[in-house]
Amino acid sequence: MLDATVPSSAAATAIGPDDDSLARAAAGGDRQAYECIYRRHSPRLYAVVWRLCGGQAARADDVLQDTFIQAWRALPQFRFESALSTWLHRLAVNTALMELRARKAEGEPTDEAVLADLPAREACPTQRIDLERALHTLPPRARAVLVLHDVEGWKHHEIAEALDMAVGSSKAQLHRARGLLRARMGEAA
Repeated sequence: MLDATVPSSAAATAIGPDDDSLARAAAGGDRQAYECIYRRHSPRLYAVVWRLCGGQAARADDVLQDTFIQAWRALPQFRFESALSTWLHRLAVNTALMELRARKAEGEPTDEAVLADLPAREACPTQRIDLERALHTLPPRARAVLVLHDVEGWKHHEIAEALDMAVGSSKAQLHRARGLLRARMGEAA
């Protein structure tokens, strides 16, 4: 399970240059400034992409690496209209969602097909599994909707746009994902 504790380097984050100064220096080619940005923001971004990738560490590592490669290339165009952390977060989520779309295009089963094939499980307190493990059992798009809505706080219209689906589909996926999670956790649906 992913350790959600804040790494000890977070204390160093409060000290030192602010994100804007680091971003300006990194945009000018300063690799040490960019390394500082990476160290400051990668733990939070990894947690998000890890969940979106279904807890598959190798895929999450690839998405995080792709995110920071894209950020390095795009940083000179960063307009400072939002916080650097917000920009990086959105870039990471979009990179993870593009990876989900690519997997779907390669013929992975649709959420509806996966949901139909999932066996019903009786609620039993002795068979409870933790939330993270239960989250990984969800179909990719349902998991993405749940993580974006319930964990990241996105609105349904934002999710629908990002996942290229109707707002109603986002709401339906969230409802299904929550029901599956309750069933996996052994609670009454």
